[in-house]
Amino acid sequence: MGKSQKKKSMRRHNPVRVPDSHLPQGLASASSSSSKTQAILPIIQKMESLEASDRKWACVAVSNLIQNDPSTRRLLQGKNVVGALITRLTDSEEEVIVEAMGSLRNLCIDGGYDICAEMYNKNILTPLKTFVPKLSTTLSQYLAGDKATPENARRLVYEFADSVITTLWCLSETNNKALNAINEINLVPFLMSFLAARDKLPVGTVSSAAQCLYVLTDDNFPAILETRRDANYVSCLLDIAKLEPSRSGKEKESDDTRATMLRVLAAGILRNLAPLPPPTSASFVDIDKEIVLPLLQPVISAVDLQEAASVAQRCVAQLEAEPPKESMKHGPKSDHQSEPEAELIRLESKLRTLQLSLEILTGTCATLPDPEPDAHPTDNDDDDEDVEGDAGDEDIVDAPALSSDVDATRGVLPALVPPLLALAQPTALSFPPLAAPAAHPPTTSALGAIHVAALECLNNIFLGLATAPSAQVSGDADAGRRVWTGLWSALGAVGAEFGGLGQERRREMWDVSAGVLWGAGIVWKGALVPEEEHVRVLMQYCDAAADERTRVKCIGALECLAQCPEAIDANRVIADYLLGVLPSGNTPPRLGTEPALQAASALVDIYSDENMPYDTNFRRGAYLAKLTDSVEGMRRTVKAIDRKKEGGRDLRRRGEEVRDNLVAFIEYRRELGL
Repeated sequence: MGKSQKKKSMRRHNPVRVPDSHLPQGLASASSSSSKTQAILPIIQKMESLEASDRKWACVAVSNLIQNDPSTRRLLQGKNVVGALITRLTDSEEEVIVEAMGSLRNLCIDGGYDICAEMYNKNILTPLKTFVPKLSTTLSQYLAGDKATPENARRLVYEFADSVITTLWCLSETNNKALNAINEINLVPFLMSFLAARDKLPVGTVSSAAQCLYVLTDDNFPAILETRRDANYVSCLLDIAKLEPSRSGKEKESDDTRATMLRVLAAGILRNLAPLPPPTSASFVDIDKEIVLPLLQPVISAVDLQEAASVAQRCVAQLEAEPPKESMKHGPKSDHQSEPEAELIRLESKLRTLQLSLEILTGTCATLPDPEPDAHPTDNDDDDEDVEGDAGDEDIVDAPALSSDVDATRGVLPALVPPLLALAQPTALSFPPLAAPAAHPPTTSALGAIHVAALECLNNIFLGLATAPSAQVSGDADAGRRVWTGLWSALGAVGAEFGGLGQERRREMWDVSAGVLWGAGIVWKGALVPEEEHVRVLMQYCDAAADERTRVKCIGALECLAQCPEAIDANRVIADYLLGVLPSGNTPPRLGTEPALQAASALVDIYSDENMPYDTNFRRGAYLAKLTDSVEGMRRTVKAIDRKKEGGRDLRRRGEEVRDNLVAFIEYRRELGL
């Protein structure tokens, strides 16, 4: 499988609800595409007003204007709204500070990495650092039995804490500079205090603390070490993850969804911390087998995305039929939500919980160990010498290593694959229309992310099974055909028009699906009868793919299809295509080095058994002569690999292995005399 078996830990999901990649760049385009241009100037002016009520109004108005409206958000950014709001964090009036913090939080959520980077560069961490100890002190007073503070005042403090924590969460995903600065704040005790007092605090605020800790403990050793050190922290997380959901009919659905999210986050944090150090009893807990899988399997099976899309469409239609709300000139709109608005928020929360579950499950379904570190970083890099050691591979494309054994993944395969295939099927709202904005961008963003996450999970399952085959699974040809049909059904719904602005998720679906097709092809090799259309599409996508890794996946899938004994015509079409990927003479390979290596390896594997029915294509097509003609080109291609580049040593070794195998294969076929 080459480099397609696992990947380095990815930056976690930033809670971007409304992607804006479909919008043209620049303030002029933002101004022309926003319907609220006239409201911008009064807001910026009142942000600096002498009257506290005006400053508060302006802060609230920012949140109102940017809701599901990336054009207006960009326009506000161009007027330095971020700097103005950060200034208000040191306002003399507490209510202004609270509203400014809330608006910055919403900008983080809706704006993503770029706006978070702007906040970091404009020194938002300085006021945030002062808020953390103040919130800790206030929280301690409330938990100690302070009865003098009214409930509504407490609620404002909890909401303010939620805004601070969520902003820190988003900032920690911005870049390494921001993460290192946040590590210095020593947030773990602060965040764990919310989780420890979860029964006395709003579940939304507790969930935000858990989400922040989940992100901070993702491949971030300072936070991992600090959380591991305290046995009480680990016990608290275990208690939350193992907590049975409430069955009370009085509990609201939204609260139940947030409680589930909290449990999922606790499981994710524990997975980030694993293996848990002895001598605590928690160190004997198998996080994947005992926590993650029992919790997440029901979560991924409980949501019908087609039904979710229908609910969203119904709510959007109801909102469009409502009379327009009061104009901004009379002040910020009310916080009151209509029932359709509330239902859309509940739906988004449920979808984001599902997305997070899939992200965690993707790591659990990875079964391969991490690559060994480079043992000889100062090796001689002369191109004509073999180089020992491994530089570490940034090109790997799956997920973090699994703490359980391979059999754990194989054991849950029958239960996981059907719901994952269902979650990979697009709905009417999964992608923005090709020539118009999405009907409800937050739902579309969540649905698209879920489809990709489900495919990534399937990718790890099949690559794990390809590495450690299961005769029971590979022997179930009907299951293989159902998987194959389900994958192509999803791709058919995605469509092939994904080159425009805002259609990035469609391409991502294709890129990830190529790997899933390859993995499934290996698991059920010989049992999947290739259809002419599928072969044609894979070859076309391989030619059009933007990166070599995706081309390698497509070639791998084609290789598997070519090994169906009864598919002689398809075998010939695929072999002719693969021969065209090889280098010829002084001409470099047309699809790049890695695809050429994969194509050569594929041809050797396909025709390694001269007794297969499709071997007639090898003899009639004079493939031996064509492979012989490619040897010199392969030598040149391998020698041209730069071992000094990232991943170059590993690729060079792979290339030398493929080149030697090709030469040996040619000699073998010559000796056969067929």
